Amino acid sequence: MAKVIEVEHLYKSYPMVVGEPYSVLKDINFSINEGEFVAIMGPSGSGKSTLMNTLGCLDTPTSGVYKIGGEVVSGMNDDELANIRSSKIGFVFQGFNLLMKRSLLDNVSIPLIYAGYGLEAQHERAKVMLEHVGLGNFIERFPNQISGGMQQRVAIARALVNHPKIILADEPTGNLDTKTSIEIMKLFQELNAEGKTIVLVTHEPDIAEYAKRLIYIIDGVVHYDGPVSEFKGKK
Repeated sequence: MAKVIEVEHLYKSYPMVVGEPYSVLKDINFSINEGEFVAIMGPSGSGKSTLMNTLGCLDTPTSGVYKIGGEVVSGMNDDELANIRSSKIGFVFQGFNLLMKRSLLDNVSIPLIYAGYGLEAQHERAKVMLEHVGLGNFIERFPNQISGGMQQRVAIARALVNHPKIILADEPTGNLDTKTSIEIMKLFQELNAEGKTIVLVTHEPDIAEYAKRLIYIIDGVVHYDGPVSEFKGKK
């Protein structure tokens, strides 16, 4: 199985006004194969958000190597990282991040604008993705005309529209009720069954259980990396 993510001796620290730099990630090592569904968990301040930002090429490590599909991205400049984000990574956020004055079709089309697609191709691909997440009959609606769960489905469609190698989901059920959270996580499982690689950050153990593998971080160090089913009692 091909590796889509490789993290080798990753460190991340931030300079302080006084004293030594503040160390957040400390010698992180793991790889994720194509088609895996991985949850990242840890207590507040553990470094999981910093790790997710690094995996998403929104931040760069202080030292160490990060590869996507075998390509080293940890030393890339801002323009190169922006290209990686637009072509190889699909993002799903807790807050949906939809444009309220644009239709669902237009919202899903946004990544295709940056990828250089024409309007007709944008709308054709966006419509297919909205149908894929069960919203084919809502393409002309606006975000404020649909439920929170449907808005998250739009966000997932937007993440998928460029056919990225990786879907990164940061607390994707944080603003949803229990019933809707279950629906969204089942959708992630369906996408994973289709072969999508999904990396999910969550603080909720019941949400992490939808994944197959868990990486648990405490104080910037990986304390557990293995099957979700075997993690219980290891905190």
